Amino acid sequence: MSDTPSPWYSALLPAVSTTSRREQLRASLGAMAGLGFTAWLCLHMFGPSGAWLIAPMGASSVLLFCLPASPLAQPWAVIGGNTVSALVGVACAAWVSDPALAAPLAGGCAIAAMFALRCLHPPGGAVALTAVLAGPAVHALGFRFALAPVALNSALMVGAALVFNNLSGRRYPHNQRSALANPHLTADTVPTARLGFQREDLDAVLRRYNQVLDVSRDDLEDIILATEAQAYERRFGVITCGAVMSKDGVTAEFATELGEAWRSMRYHRLHAMPVLNRARRVIGMVAQSDFLRHSDLDDFRTLGARFRALIRKSGRTHSEKPEVVGQIMTAPVVTATVDTPIVELVTLMANSGLHHIPVLDAEQRFAGIISQSDLLAALVQARLAEPAAA
Repeated sequence: MSDTPSPWYSALLPAVSTTSRREQLRASLGAMAGLGFTAWLCLHMFGPSGAWLIAPMGASSVLLFCLPASPLAQPWAVIGGNTVSALVGVACAAWVSDPALAAPLAGGCAIAAMFALRCLHPPGGAVALTAVLAGPAVHALGFRFALAPVALNSALMVGAALVFNNLSGRRYPHNQRSALANPHLTADTVPTARLGFQREDLDAVLRRYNQVLDVSRDDLEDIILATEAQAYERRFGVITCGAVMSKDGVTAEFATELGEAWRSMRYHRLHAMPVLNRARRVIGMVAQSDFLRHSDLDDFRTLGARFRALIRKSGRTHSEKPEVVGQIMTAPVVTATVDTPIVELVTLMANSGLHHIPVLDAEQRFAGIISQSDLLAALVQARLAEPAAA
């Protein structure tokens, strides 16, 4: 690394963008579609002589389509922030006759109101100034300006963003996740939250940072976790599922009889096995818990008799009880590929309560299965090999 100091003007230059061309095109087309839809509808409602589209909607479109995960771009932030800012701007224009005083007063009060109502939206500042500095046609509307065009424009833009972002692969609205539930329904946090940083740690750091971030706490948490996983891969090397999976996996078919499937699981000491179709594609998983679930676990006194009745073949063409694996299996199934790094399975297995994950080849056919013990053995082996590799 060079020790030559950067030129003084380097801080003035924009940072290198990590956004792909495809994402840039998606956002641009989305903003164009959202503004076009809003303008077309409002123009037909109010006519060209009315206030049908306000300029700050252009700024809102940047947030809605370029940064749909931002807390500043969520529906309440957009609609509430723009509307309350319009109300503040109209009030300041009515009560302060000098625009040079009314404009900064409107901008500052609008920001304070958005903070108080938890709807901070940067274009709201522009909306407040628009209410003060616009012409007589806007002033004649009075507080109606906040409803139409401001609230109406904002609601239509949010609706367009909801449709376009979700159709183009971006989740919107971007709700904050609640704490991950423990699969065992106990008060404990999920296993991956018991070591390393926790949400409370992140919250404490954000409070000390004490600045508005244009990224949600959940996205920030995901970025930190992904960075930790990337660092782990660099430290230990990339171990794929294909390297540690069990290739001679025991499987069943949809039409495999329950008794046969149970005996196979007992013989091979399995807790679960994949269910495949004729093309060797995974269509489900059958586990010991599936057998017990269909034997009515709540009444334990007669469990043995009911379990034997479940796996015993009835010999009838039509039976009220399940006869084959396909009738009790769990579907759909979480899968991995032979090229999936095993570090990606740690969170999935630990937090979701999964014990076995089928592994697919390049043609999406069953290639093997990886269990918690396979994963643990690979991670321990990598850890023990670290000093030798250093």
